[in-house]
Amino acid sequence: MNAYTSRVLEGLRQRNAHESEFLQAATEILESLSPVFDKHPEYEKAGLLDRFVEPERVIMFRVPWVDDQGRTQVNRGYRVQYNSAIGPYKGGLRLHPSVNLSILKFLGFEQVLKNSLTGLPIGGGKGGSDFDPKGKSDREVMAFCQSFMTELYRHIGQDTDVPAGDIGTGAREIGFLYGQYKRLTGLYEGVLTGKGLTYGGSLARTQATGYGLCYFVKNMLEANGKTVQGATVVVSGSGNVAIYANEKITELGGKVVAMSDSNGYIYDPNGVNLDVVKQIKEVERGRIKEYVARVPGSEYHEGCKGIWTIKCDIALPCATQNELDAEGAKALIANGCFAVGEGANMPSTLEATELFLQNGVLFAPGKAANAGGVATSALEMSQNSQRLSWTFEEVDEKLKGIMKGIFEKCAEAAAEYGDKPTNYVVGANIAGFLKVADAMMAQGIV
Repeated sequence: MNAYTSRVLEGLRQRNAHESEFLQAATEILESLSPVFDKHPEYEKAGLLDRFVEPERVIMFRVPWVDDQGRTQVNRGYRVQYNSAIGPYKGGLRLHPSVNLSILKFLGFEQVLKNSLTGLPIGGGKGGSDFDPKGKSDREVMAFCQSFMTELYRHIGQDTDVPAGDIGTGAREIGFLYGQYKRLTGLYEGVLTGKGLTYGGSLARTQATGYGLCYFVKNMLEANGKTVQGATVVVSGSGNVAIYANEKITELGGKVVAMSDSNGYIYDPNGVNLDVVKQIKEVERGRIKEYVARVPGSEYHEGCKGIWTIKCDIALPCATQNELDAEGAKALIANGCFAVGEGANMPSTLEATELFLQNGVLFAPGKAANAGGVATSALEMSQNSQRLSWTFEEVDEKLKGIMKGIFEKCAEAAAEYGDKPTNYVVGANIAGFLKVADAMMAQGIV
C-alpha cells in the first residue's frame, strides 16, 4: 500500500478503534485508492486524504417523544454530513435499533463515492436514529418523526442537505418528516426525497435501487460474455430493494428461487411468487415464513445465512451489511455462482469480497451497483426544482443510462489502475474518488 494511504488508515484505526463498520469500509476504500496516490503526489501535499476520510460535520441530538401509554421515550438522532465538494449532502435516514455513529459514518463515507459515480451534482451524507418503527402505531411514529425533524430542520435544505429514506424510513415516515419541516420553515421545497407522488415525489423511485442493481449486473455480465437470461438467482432480504430486484431480474429472464428476512429464508424451486411476497411484506407487514403456507412446494428455513448454500448462478445480497461472510462466499463459489451484485450497503465482508475476486466471480460492489436509488432521488430533486413530474418511463430510461454510465466508469478505472480489469471494487472506489478529489483540490484547503 502507498505510504500515505497506509499512514492515514493507521491514524483512522487509532482514533476510531471502536467503530468497526466504519473501519471496515475505510480499509476497503483506502487500500484500493493506493495506486491513485502513487500517480498524484500533489494529493498528499494538499493533505487530501486526511480531509477526505473525516466528515465535514457530525450532528448528534436527543429525540424525546411520547408513546401511546403516555410515557416519555428518548432516542438518539444523527446526521453525518460527510462531503459537499460536488454538491449538497445527499443520503438516507436509517431508523433501526442498530444505528450508531460507526454505521452512519461507514454509510456516509460510502455515499460520497456512490453519489459521485452517478455523475450527478450531489455530495454524501447519512443520518438516522436508534428508534425502531416496527410495532409502533402511526401516532407514535408521527410523534417521533416530528420530534426528530424539530432538531434536524436547522441543518438541512434543498441546497444544503437533502435526506431520503432508508431501512425503517418509508413513505409513512418521509411524509411525517416532510410535514414537520414545512410546518417549521414555511417552505415547500425538495428537502426530502422519496416523497409521495401527491407532494413532489418521483415515479420509479420505489423501484429504483432494485432495478438499478439489475441494470448494473446486466451490463457487467454482458461485458464478460454472460447473461441474466435463464440464470438461477438468490436474493436475500424481502424489503424494497429485494422485491424490486426480484421483479426486474425476472423480467430480464432470470429465475429467483430464494428470499429472506431477519428470521429466516424461503426456497421455491419453481421460482418465488413475487405477488405473494408483496402481499405479505408490503401490505400485511408480515414475516417471510408465511409464504410456505400459501405456495405449495416451497420451504422455509430458520436463520438467514443458509440462503447462500442454495445453488445459484447469481447472488444478490439485498438485506443488510455483512450478511454474506467467508463461509457463505465459499458455499456460493462451490455451487458454481458466477456473479454477485450487492443491493445492500456493504453486505459482503472483506473476506467474502476477496474470495469472490480470487475465484473469478464477477462482483458488483454496492457503492456502484445500488446507486440507482440515490440517482433517482437526485432526479426527484431536479423535478422539484423545475416544478415538473416525469413519467415512469422517462425516469426509468434515465436510470438505465446512469447505471450503464456507472458500470463503464468502474470498468475504465479498473482497467487503468487495477491489476485485473474485472476488479470493479477498485474501479468503483477510484472512479468515485477522482471526481471528488478534483473538486476538493480546486476549492482549496476547506
